[in-house]
Amino acid sequence: MSNDPVSDLRAALDRAVASVRGGHAAAAPPSLERPKRAAQGEFATNAAMLLAPALAEPPREIAQRLCDALQDELGANLAAVTVAGPGFVNLTLASSWHRGALGAVLAAGDRFGAGGAAPPERILVEFVSANPTGPVVAASGRHAAFGDTLARILSHYGHTVGREYYVNDFGSQVLHLGASVRARALGEPVPEEGYQGDYVAKIAAALPDAANPSVPVSDLSQQAVTHLLEEIRATLHRYRVDYDRFFSERSLHEGSPSGVEAAIAELTEAGHVYEHDGAVWLRTTDFGDDKDRVLYRTGGDHTYFASDIAYMQSKRDRGWERQILVLGADHHGYVPRLRAAFASLGEAPDRLEALIMQLVHLVEGDERAKMSKRRGEFVTLDDLLDEIGIDATRYFMLQSSHDRTLDLNLDLARAQSNDNPVYYIQYAHARIHSVLGRVGPDTLAGARAAGWVDAPGELEASERELILKLCGLPEEIAEASLRRAPHRIAAYALGLAQQFTAFYRDCPIAGAPSEEGRAFRVALASATGGVLRLVLEMLGVSAPTSM
Repeated sequence: MSNDPVSDLRAALDRAVASVRGGHAAAAPPSLERPKRAAQGEFATNAAMLLAPALAEPPREIAQRLCDALQDELGANLAAVTVAGPGFVNLTLASSWHRGALGAVLAAGDRFGAGGAAPPERILVEFVSANPTGPVVAASGRHAAFGDTLARILSHYGHTVGREYYVNDFGSQVLHLGASVRARALGEPVPEEGYQGDYVAKIAAALPDAANPSVPVSDLSQQAVTHLLEEIRATLHRYRVDYDRFFSERSLHEGSPSGVEAAIAELTEAGHVYEHDGAVWLRTTDFGDDKDRVLYRTGGDHTYFASDIAYMQSKRDRGWERQILVLGADHHGYVPRLRAAFASLGEAPDRLEALIMQLVHLVEGDERAKMSKRRGEFVTLDDLLDEIGIDATRYFMLQSSHDRTLDLNLDLARAQSNDNPVYYIQYAHARIHSVLGRVGPDTLAGARAAGWVDAPGELEASERELILKLCGLPEEIAEASLRRAPHRIAAYALGLAQQFTAFYRDCPIAGAPSEEGRAFRVALASATGGVLRLVLEMLGVSAPTSM
């Protein structure tokens, strides 16, 4: 058995389907799913119904032949195979299969579910990238948890992954920051387009040149950006988010030719650039955009769009085969033009993925926190981490799909009870550690040998269900990778903890009917603890050994 027992089972199903199909054309790939009701077996497939049109036979007759073929393929590992309804085939696996599956999970260790990417790619994930004009706000914690966890999952799945933060340190918003700092240092009103908030006053107090009129506001702006970037790095590091690179937008405007000039020169040579009314345009309508876009305004000032194109070109030229951008909810309209620009650079547009994050609201009682960086009315990510901790913040930010608005319940996140999902998961891990500490080294050593495979007798229902839950991780990792859906891993972690709790209730280790059975349950608890640690690591959540 390989390190993915369910994948092996799918391969056996495929071979059985091929033998029943004979020389007829292949149908769509059959499903192999866990049924909702225990009476329907442990796995079910619709293969017979998919074969019926090609074979011109009733699905139930085909299903019966498929049952015989599956029995030949799986032998003693198949306890029962039956036909149900219009032609579903239900499988119940023997205890020997479950024992072998547990052995595969234990043998794989931290590599369980790893390396399934086909083909593996070089993927750059750019996320957060908030303007460095203020601290990291709590809402950006969702972007940070999502981007970092997605990178962890993709890496485990077999891709080469980079993490990058695009620093918008060039343009009017940076000058507004510098003017705001200067005003605070001099005790003057902050300009109308400036930034309010106590954090601006703190920056003014920290920068020696803040009140020095001989230092240009543009220089003061860069000093303020550097100061804030140090704070941003520290906050994100505290949040267990570290980047391979902070990429400066300003760097795209330096040198001769600059990155922006080089990108526009490439587009011009390809025939995608034209001038109209004194401005320079990119013909994005040739690549699916609803209108062409300005690169240089009348008078020669570049647009942010020009910088974005140069940045995409830089990522491509650095060897990244796929670019994933994690964008805010207000960027829906920006996605088509980015993909059009990427195509105009000669790249396949599907290799640029823009994932739109929906809003997050902090809820306490019936109140929602309002956040505005420019007005200075916001909750920082550090504030949130101080309030509910790193683990709760990351898990709650990840538990819903990124394309859905999230209400983060602060009261629930603080709760030290089983109602709090992250507490429940961590408690399950701590309980496993405690159990393994009590069984003694001899039992644990025996369990780590061959006891889980060779122990005689039929397994209990809770033992079987926990093994099946463990075996579901590789598919969850694959789906989370392909669908860019870290919330699936958060849901899996909770489901695994719940399944372990049922096993612990129904199958006490100390009360096992035999020494071999006790060793088997120790092995099962050990495997569950290892998989819980693995998925918590993917989520960036700690796995405590005591609580």
